Amino acid sequence: MTMRCRDAIRQLDAFRTGELPRQGAEGIAAHLAGCAECAEELRQIRSVAERLRRMRTLRVPRIRKRREHGPCDGFARVETDLGPAWVSFNARGITMIDLGRCGAGDFMRNHQSRLGRAAVARPVPERLARLVQQAAEGSLRRDAPVDITSLPPFQRRVLETLRAIPRGEVRPYSWLARESGFPRAARAVGSTMASNPVPLLLPCHRVVPAGGGVGQYAYGAPVKRELLGREGVPVDELEGLSRAGVRYLGSRSTRVFCFPSCRNARRIAPTNRVPFASAEEAAAAGFRACRHCRPA
Repeated sequence: MTMRCRDAIRQLDAFRTGELPRQGAEGIAAHLAGCAECAEELRQIRSVAERLRRMRTLRVPRIRKRREHGPCDGFARVETDLGPAWVSFNARGITMIDLGRCGAGDFMRNHQSRLGRAAVARPVPERLARLVQQAAEGSLRRDAPVDITSLPPFQRRVLETLRAIPRGEVRPYSWLARESGFPRAARAVGSTMASNPVPLLLPCHRVVPAGGGVGQYAYGAPVKRELLGREGVPVDELEGLSRAGVRYLGSRSTRVFCFPSCRNARRIAPTNRVPFASAEEAAAAGFRACRHCRPA
């Protein structure tokens, strides 16, 4: 069956980043070979991604100039189930988390570069440290105080919208773009996830490719799988549905369709499950979108 341009365009960014399953990637490649318009769209996507990467580098000096005389954040190491994490904080909340294995000096330089202000060694308040530990355990059930005021408005809006993704569920990048008020900015949303200064607490690990699967993560896909599993996301089941081309699940009894990780979808009896490859297919079959996960 020939792939439609509309279906190909939806998956171009995942194709660019290598997140599509092999069969899907081969289908996109075959379509691009015969469609000059979609090939040009991919070229533009790559161009935008490169400009965004450069913007993250170029904006650092301006931030530093604006913030260099401001107060310092405190920082210290916090032991978590995922290993030691560097955590910085100020009076508003947690400002940066790094799960990498860098030293204190590297963290201080990274903090200055990304947030435009210094960090000095100081014990993390116990209540804040415990929130980070609970998030790593997958047991955090409430919003934690964070301070992302030094970030540009677009990034702040997207990161704040992450809190709308419930524990135990995932959403695609396109959903986050739409819910943030930027429906055509899925690629920029992906870049924002990659540079999230407060992972775990602002749960970028709950955002996955539209084509299915877990996708990429700053600390590696295995850590992302582990976090999602601890929060109750049925990762293996979701990946199995993805391989089968299933993006949504409908209920014969309610005539509602959902993302497969939605709490409502997981209550559908197996005999009532109706798989769909697209929201358009579900709507054409007479199903309406779930009001909880808002798939369309």
